[in-house]
Amino acid sequence: MIRCLSCEIKAGLCVSPYSRQQGRRAEMGGEGQRDGRVDMMSSEHLACGWLLQLLVVLLKLCLTFAGPLRPLNGTECTAKGPVSYILVFTGHWSPQAFPKQYPLFRPPAQWSKLIAVSHNRHFRLWEEGAPASAGVQNFAEIGVTVELMKAAKEARKGRTVGAMYRTAGIPNGIGHSSTELLMHPRSSLLSLMVKMIPSPDWFVGVDSFNLCEGSQWKQEVTIDLQPYDAGTDSGFTFSSPNFPTSPKENITKITSQMPNHPANSFYYPRLKELPPMASVKIMRQSRSHDRQTPMSNHILPNSISPQRFSATPLDCEVSFWSSWGLCLGPCSKGGVRHRTRYILLRPANAGVPCPELEEQAECIPHSCMKLQ
Repeated sequence: MIRCLSCEIKAGLCVSPYSRQQGRRAEMGGEGQRDGRVDMMSSEHLACGWLLQLLVVLLKLCLTFAGPLRPLNGTECTAKGPVSYILVFTGHWSPQAFPKQYPLFRPPAQWSKLIAVSHNRHFRLWEEGAPASAGVQNFAEIGVTVELMKAAKEARKGRTVGAMYRTAGIPNGIGHSSTELLMHPRSSLLSLMVKMIPSPDWFVGVDSFNLCEGSQWKQEVTIDLQPYDAGTDSGFTFSSPNFPTSPKENITKITSQMPNHPANSFYYPRLKELPPMASVKIMRQSRSHDRQTPMSNHILPNSISPQRFSATPLDCEVSFWSSWGLCLGPCSKGGVRHRTRYILLRPANAGVPCPELEEQAECIPHSCMKLQ
């Protein structure tokens, strides 16, 4: 039983102590007293009902402003204030590390502009194992950022996205671009994407990396990046023509053996894993209020040294043998026949050399062709 001011609420009925007392007296009185009692009880019920309605409204307002209850799973940032970072993207896409079908022209290997978003755990720019959004598809296939930025701006209205960042593209497979980040505790996760050019729908990226641990911001982070397939185009090579995937597939990580097809540009069966296509280095800036030298794209800061990766061996690939040719010459006097094959992929970086491209064998008597 709950007491509400001068009323008692029990089993959904609000009855005042005064009304209860009057009720007992009325049981002993006549009809005239019963009419007065009814009027008194009606007024008491109206007053208490109004108080109940006010209590319900106040309770709803409290729940609305308090927001939904969220479990504390260690991902919430409790840092006291924002922090500034410098993000440096470095491309490692070289013909030494990735010699197979390396794009040299029309267009040569290069990187698109970098798109980065700070957000909380209720927003995903992209996610491995999930289908690509329209914005991710457009960016991964043709490098257009309109849909991506539109979705991020809409999410920003709901306070699930903190800020959006962008850098210029890199005109080579090896190069650098940078931008400054301002991270807030309410949006401590970082996601980013960079498209590989040329490619069907391949990109490198970071998904929801938390720069905050409890109440502390991380000082410095380096993340190696691997290629991903957006699942919207079925091309196998860097320069494959447009071939839409129907139905669309989920975003998957590209490895040295997946897709498991020799025609794929990343198929290196001798490797357990691909070398990093690119890397991201995120460095916390000092609290000094002195004016800092702005970082421009394609200029490697002095504090960052380029990574050196061993050359990836590329074995020679040849076609199947052709059918045997006709035998020439008398079969009893050393007649021979020939077959040939051709090179599909030349070796590189101390890969297995090409085998013989022509083969001959003695003629079979019944297949000899007599010269006129």
